Amino acid sequence: VHPNVSQGCQGGCATCSDYNGCLSCKPRLFFVLERIGMKQIGVCLSSCPSGYYGTRYPDINKCAKCKADCDTCFTRNFCTKCKSGFYLYSGKCLEKCPDGLEANNHTMECTSIVHCEASEWSPWSPCTKKGKTCGFKRGNEVRVREIVQHPSARGNPCPATSESRKCIVQRKRCQKEGKGKKNREEKRKKSNKEESKETRQESKGRAARRQNREQRENNNKTQPKKRKAPNKEQHLAPVDTAH
Repeated sequence: VHPNVSQGCQGGCATCSDYNGCLSCKPRLFFVLERIGMKQIGVCLSSCPSGYYGTRYPDINKCAKCKADCDTCFTRNFCTKCKSGFYLYSGKCLEKCPDGLEANNHTMECTSIVHCEASEWSPWSPCTKKGKTCGFKRGNEVRVREIVQHPSARGNPCPATSESRKCIVQRKRCQKEGKGKKNREEKRKKSNKEESKETRQESKGRAARRQNREQRENNNKTQPKKRKAPNKEQHLAPVDTAH
């Protein structure tokens, strides 16, 4: 240490020298040595730079270097990011991942192997041939399934997502599109005609019933009321049963 020690330092230094830079730091700052050519200069930082981790002591806070294969670390024995060519696993930087794990070149970590997963098969589709469901006897039907989990680099590949098989149907003729449309139109008109006929008949029936009811009411009003016949039993003389 150069004997020329100053108290009026800049950049967070508590004490410094013209030759070595910072010798001690103000509270809560970290002291770290930076190499400039063959010379090391002390500096005071609020956090440690990449490749260093911070340790706090009662008298001074220091930045210490991580292991050679660590880019950043929490402590010397626990890396948080590895340098190029190494894969992070449980705080260590490895050139090759352990068995059962695979190297993830995107995150540069050792991760679990993920195998492909597929959903259940769908029901078989209708039997078709060239996109039609009529006019043939032998055709094909298919079923499909979806991939619900894609595999990682070393995972088991995905199976087929569709299957096809031969099928047999009852041969039937295909209706022509124009004829089928004409038949549907005729059926619709016939149905509407029958509904209109039924509606008219119901209206006539209701009108006839209403007319008959009104006529009966009028007849009851015009006819005189009949007198009640006397009870014949009241005019008969009592029969003497004594002998």
